[in-house]
Amino acid sequence: MKPDPSHNPPLAPATLHILLALAAEDLHGYGIIQEISRQSHGHYKLGPGTLYDNLKRLMDHRLVIDAPKSSLSEDETRRLYRLTAQGRTVLSAEIDRLHNVVREARQTLNEKRPRRV
Repeated sequence: MKPDPSHNPPLAPATLHILLALAAEDLHGYGIIQEISRQSHGHYKLGPGTLYDNLKRLMDHRLVIDAPKSSLSEDETRRLYRLTAQGRTVLSAEIDRLHNVVREARQTLNEKRPRRV
């Protein structure tokens, strides 16, 4: 029986951003940092230590793997990372969870009227 990703605890911000960065294409470490900065409009900055610690953990959980080297690659010394199908499932479940949190928050804000002091 496969684990149900919808019952996983919320992802840490660094984990979420790394998985999002890898959702569209295979990237090397610096490419992941650049993509996270682009996606967050520069509001979320990830240092190399945090990045590589998280990548190791994600690889241990088989959410991210080494991408095969391409013969067309300009820089063969850079290690490329790829989101796995399981990683995509976990990311999708987290996006659904966050969507529900935002929906509930909006509903709560719309229902509550500010108190008059």
